[in-house]
This record gives sequence, structure tokens and C-alpha cells, in this order.
Amino acid sequence: MIDRETIGRIFDAADIVEVISDFVQLKKAGSNYKGLSPFVNEKTPSFMVSPSKGIFKDFSSGKGGNVVSFLMEVEKLSYPDALRFLAKKYNIEILEKEKTEEDIIQENERESLLVISSFANKFFINKLTKNAEGKAIALKYLQERGVRENMIEKFQLGYNPDYSTALTDELLKNEFKKEYIVSSGLASESNGKLFDRFRGRIIFPIHGLSGSVQGFGGRTLRTDKNVAKYLNSPESEIYHKSRILYGLYFAKKSIITRDRCYLVEGYTDVISFHQAGIENVVASSGTALTVEQIRLIKRFTPNVTIIYDGDEAGIKASFRGIDLVLEEGLNIRVLLLPDGEDPDSFSRKKSSGELIEYIEKHEQDFISFKTGLLLKDADKDPVKKANLVNDILRSVSMIPEAINRSVYIRECSTILNMDERILHSEVNKLRRNKLDQKWSSRPATEEHLPREIPSQPQVPAFVESVYSEYEERDVLNFLLRYGNDMLNLNEEEGEISVARYIIREIQNDELEIENLVYKKVFETVQELLENGKQIEDKYFVYHDDRKIQDLAVDIFTEKHEISKIWQRKDSFIEMPGDNPGTAVPKALLAYKSRIITKAIKETGDKIAKASREDNLEKIRELQSQFISLKEIQILISKQLGARTIISP
Repeated sequence: MIDRETIGRIFDAADIVEVISDFVQLKKAGSNYKGLSPFVNEKTPSFMVSPSKGIFKDFSSGKGGNVVSFLMEVEKLSYPDALRFLAKKYNIEILEKEKTEEDIIQENERESLLVISSFANKFFINKLTKNAEGKAIALKYLQERGVRENMIEKFQLGYNPDYSTALTDELLKNEFKKEYIVSSGLASESNGKLFDRFRGRIIFPIHGLSGSVQGFGGRTLRTDKNVAKYLNSPESEIYHKSRILYGLYFAKKSIITRDRCYLVEGYTDVISFHQAGIENVVASSGTALTVEQIRLIKRFTPNVTIIYDGDEAGIKASFRGIDLVLEEGLNIRVLLLPDGEDPDSFSRKKSSGELIEYIEKHEQDFISFKTGLLLKDADKDPVKKANLVNDILRSVSMIPEAINRSVYIRECSTILNMDERILHSEVNKLRRNKLDQKWSSRPATEEHLPREIPSQPQVPAFVESVYSEYEERDVLNFLLRYGNDMLNLNEEEGEISVARYIIREIQNDELEIENLVYKKVFETVQELLENGKQIEDKYFVYHDDRKIQDLAVDIFTEKHEISKIWQRKDSFIEMPGDNPGTAVPKALLAYKSRIITKAIKETGDKIAKASREDNLEKIRELQSQFISLKEIQILISKQLGARTIISP
């Protein structure tokens, strides 16, 4: 047990901002700090840290507390282990009794597995550096590969002797339970006996964000082709390969400092980069990149460079995983190394400065890289080129930020020599189809079928969102009060809920809710739907964010009032709950109308300025945009007709 005096010293020494910065990229926000939640995926930072109060609050998940409770949440540590973590970080000595067999039995499975993994790690290190077999075979191999002693020590490399029960015997001797030895993946059981999983292999321990060993990778030293070159720990309570990145524990501070993460494939790639002086590097350890791994990187930086060797077939096979990176909103670049080189071999030939210079000079944005690579295959075949265009646009459609999508579409238009408007239209269609597919299997709670709703005019991609308080508020009213009601689009598309319809239309037109509270509510509703949940009043009325609470209370309790935008003489007034099939589309049309009207005025001003500058090319471009905007304005006016909606 840890005595109260020591606990007090730990709390006094621990800097909550410093500790949490190892897990989350924090930015100063007044007297506090903010960042993206480490507990849920989010686009708008809602995670706050107060250094003066020594507390954190995550408004997305509702979690909050002090520095110890943060470690318990993010690393799933017990209270004593979280204290030990901080004591180690701040060099505070803890005097406590050795764990007995009874203590270990009382620990839960996760804690027991962490203890076993830590013990095994020390065993492997000892066998590499002090055992005759390890020094003669494994250590010599590493030295021949150019791995320096300080890297061996830093990454805690080890060796499991080449006989079947070397580690198992030691674990049993130290009274570790057989069931935990097996569930840790360090041994397998056959006919009642245990056998080492990693025998005769160099060991690469895999660390969690707090530095605890959660799994292992083992490289064989045999030349037998029937033996797997690399072997990883199986899935367990503490090791999930899809949720961990090799080297992240050693890289996280450098990733934050440099605001970039280099992603490679293997253990030795990471170690060689560190040896060359570049520490902001992690590896997927040969597994296909997962959403969980991408979100781990996103905690520390939005900028990723993926480094490949010259195998084009392997790169193409990884495209699906890379699309996930785009979908998570990260800025991705790609570096293709020279033929015959991999990150391990190439980094050993370069100094730190030379390696960074090479990367910066040769890395490309992913869309340009993918386009160039696939164009080689298309050659002059029109069918292949059409497939290429579809493939590229699928990747672009994954990008959540409208501005970034527009930039990439413009670049693709130049590279592919295609009309930018056509590419925009196709990307919007792909995004709309994806939303429909995501929601098509979601059940509706209410059967409420108004008449068919006509398709809405689409806001052009070159138009930017504008702040529109009344129209945004109308949209939020319908989203919260009638979000679960059903609309009938047409015979082909069928039914859709009010909330899904609103979200789809706004995203399809690449519009942004400008009011930050409204925007957060919008994103929260979207997340609820994606998780198959319904919109419930209480969720927002009792929300952790006080501003959302206040907004929800206002919406659910206020009387119907005529929104100022609709206060026109002789207008037909329709209460919003009477017919969502009419009211909801008209609220969206009003929102779009405000944006289009502002865009028409701004475009007219730009035409006047271009005329003064005698810029004929710019005038033609702006006039084309002006005509498109006027046509859309007429369509919106026709669909709005003379009806007026009362804002709830």
C-alpha cells in the first residue's frame, strides 16, 4: 500500500497539464488549456484542463477529475498504479511491501497481465544482454544490423532463448498463475503443459501510452522459410493490435513538438529513425491501418507522412486504409523511397538532417501521389481512366472538411484535365450516397408520412457559408424537436428522418453551421444517429455543456414565434409541427437563400472590382458564377412560394 504522505507528495508534484500533454495535444485557451477528447472521436475540441484547479473536463464523454483519475481513464490503470506512474515520472520514491501470491490473486485480469508482461520484459532483456546464448546470437545479429547499444536499451529489446519452456519455467517459478500466463499470449498450452510462444526470437516489447508493456513482437533468427519471420502477441485484455502503434510512447512528445507524425511499417524502421535522430515516428507493425490507430495519431497531430518502400503493389493494396486517414480529417502526405530501400535501410545511410531534407523534398500530398500512380496504369484506355477518376473521387469524398475537398478537387481537375464542376458534383453524390447507406438500416421510431418532398437546389461549391442566426436557429429547432419524425422524399429514395434529412442536405452542400453552440449540437446529433441512437430531450437538457443545456431548455419550452425572416405582409403562416414535410425543407431553403443572397452581393462587388482592374478573365469567371447564383435564387424562391414558417 502507498501511505497518505507519499500520495500527498505525488499530488503536489504532478503538473496536470504536463501529464495530460503526453496523451493529448493541448493549446492555451485563456487561463485554461483545450484539446480533442482522448475518450471519443470529435472534430471540435471539447476537452478542457484547468491548471489552477488541477482538474480536467471532457464535455464530449462527460468524464472529469484530477490527474490520477485521468490516468485511470485513459490507460485503464488502477488507483495505485496511476499513483506509481506519477511517482516514477516525478522521481518520488514509494516504499511498499512486495506483492505476495495473495495480492496477485486479488488483482483483476488486466492488472495481472500487466505485471506478467513487465516481468517477461525484464526476463527478455536479461537474456539478450547477460545470457551467453543471447549475446552470441541475438545481440550479435542486432549489432551486425547496425543497432546501437543505446537504442537496444531505449526500446528495451530482448531475447527469448531457443528452448521451449525458458520463459514459462521462470514465470511458474515466480508463482504467476497458469491461466494468466496463457491469456497473456506468452505461452500456449498443450496436453497440460505450457510452451513459450516466442522461443528463439529477438523480442520487441510494445508499450502503451503510459509506458507499460502491453504486448510483444518477436523476430525469428532461423532461416527456415516455414517459420514466420515475425510473430506478435495474440489479442488479450491488455493488447489489441488494432488500437496500438509501435513506438508511440517514445514518439509522442516529438510528434507534438514537430506537429507531424511519420508512419512506417515495422519495428526496425522505427528504431533506425530514432537512431538517425528522428523521433516522431510510429509503426503499424505490419497490420492494415485501423481507425483506432489513426485516432491515436490525431490526438497529437493532424499531420501524417506515410513512408513506403518502392513496392507499388503493396502501396495500392494499402489505399483503403489510407482513405480512412482522409476520412478522419488528417492531412496526409506520402513518401516513396528509392527502389530497393525501406525506411530501416534508407535511414541508416542518412544523417538526421539529410533524412529530414529528403523527406521534405520528395513527399507528396496523397491525392497527387495516388493520381500519378494510377495514371500510369490508365495510359490511354478511356475505361481505365474513368475507373481511375472514380477511385480518386472516392478518396476525395472521404475528406470531411469542405475547403480541403475543394482544394483537392481543383488539383484533380488540373491533373485529369476535367471540368471542376463535374468533379464537385460527383464528389457530392458520393458523400450523399455514403450518408444514405450509413443510415439506411436505422429504424425509425415514428411513422409520420407527409407528401413527397422535391429535391432541393444545391449551393455551388465556390459559395462559402455565412453567419445566419435566425435560419440556423430554425434548423436547430427542427433538428431537436422533430428529428425523429419521418419524411417521405420520393418513390425512389423512400423515407428518411427529419434529422438525417437536415444533416444530409447541409453536408451535401458543404455548408457549415457558424454558431459554435449550434454547430456542436449539430455534430452531437450526427454522432447519435451514426451510433444508432434516437434524439432524446433529456440528453440535451442535462448535457454537460451549460450552453447546450440553456439552448435545449429554450427550444423545448419556448412558445411558437414568427421568425423575423418570415415576417412579411400577406404571408401564409404554417406552424412547424403541422407538416414537417413542408416546414423542414422550407427552413433549409431559407437557410440556403440567405447564403445565396449574400454570395450574389459579394460576387457583384467582385465583378465591379475586376472591371476597375480591367481583368477580363476574372470578369468572365465571376459573371458565370453570378448567373449560376441567380438561377439558384430563382429556384429557391419558386420552392419557397408564398408560405411562411413559424420558428418554434
